[in-house]
Amino acid sequence: MDRQVVGRFAPSPSGRMHLGNVFCALLAWLAARSENGAVVLRHEDLDPERCPRRYAELLEDDLLWLGLDWDEGGSRGGPRGPYYQSERTAFYEEAYERLRAMGLIYPCFCSRAELHAAEAPHLSDGRVLYSGRCRSLTPEERRALSERRRPAGRLMVPDEEIAFTDLSCGAYRENLAAMCGDFLVRRSDGVFAYQLAVVVDDALMGVTQVVRGRDLLDSTPRQLYLYRLLGYTPPAFGHIPLLLDPAGARLSKRDAALDLGRLRARFTPEQLLGQLAFAGGLLEQPEPVTARELVPLFAWEKLPAADVRLPASIWEEG
Repeated sequence: MDRQVVGRFAPSPSGRMHLGNVFCALLAWLAARSENGAVVLRHEDLDPERCPRRYAELLEDDLLWLGLDWDEGGSRGGPRGPYYQSERTAFYEEAYERLRAMGLIYPCFCSRAELHAAEAPHLSDGRVLYSGRCRSLTPEERRALSERRRPAGRLMVPDEEIAFTDLSCGAYRENLAAMCGDFLVRRSDGVFAYQLAVVVDDALMGVTQVVRGRDLLDSTPRQLYLYRLLGYTPPAFGHIPLLLDPAGARLSKRDAALDLGRLRARFTPEQLLGQLAFAGGLLEQPEPVTARELVPLFAWEKLPAADVRLPASIWEEG
């Protein structure tokens, strides 16, 4: 029997949502609801200093204003909580210890400056490929370095290609050793890294479908590797196009022009959803529509192949 679709929206509540965040929330919600699935809301506040609870409260209010409800999670709670990553450290600790018991985690003493130094290996898109310099340290070298710096925890990766078929982007494959190298699963300050936390959370919360931006597409092979190591069943992944400003730059929380605080003062929920549905290829024109009315219109093949520039009219207040 096929599993029930369980989608999720897992924002980082470090500020007011902008239109790109809402676009992701809408498509994740539609993807699940179009298959009569459930939706989980998880607040990814791994760094609680950057993510005060008031932003999570604002985010939930914005989602409800838009008509994007959820079945469990957030302040509503549910059977697989807590739904705030800042309260889930014990789950990450257990997974981390399992990986360490496999002999796959080693201490990394590299500073951010050392990782991004000019002589460090870089890929064609500018990403830094970890050189593996700390993997071969002797016990004596590790002890000496530990006296000066607290290490991060880095996971060894195999020289192996991991492939999957994305719901939006199609076939994708990546050799972990060649394209990312050993990656962090715990920072030097003790905070668990996104790659580990998101895998543990999605698995334990029963998530079967992950919808997120295409900027995270290359994270998926790392996460599939973690799913395998930890014995979890991976979800299906759908990486959606990003929204861009009229100049072609990605939206950011640092630019308040398109945050929900300002947008709610200018548009109705139906007007905003109509703009986003048009951007996502679900409507032929940006006309007002409710979230529920969009459910039967959703299809993965309708989504644009490239990122989408928002029209200047959305930025023009008046």
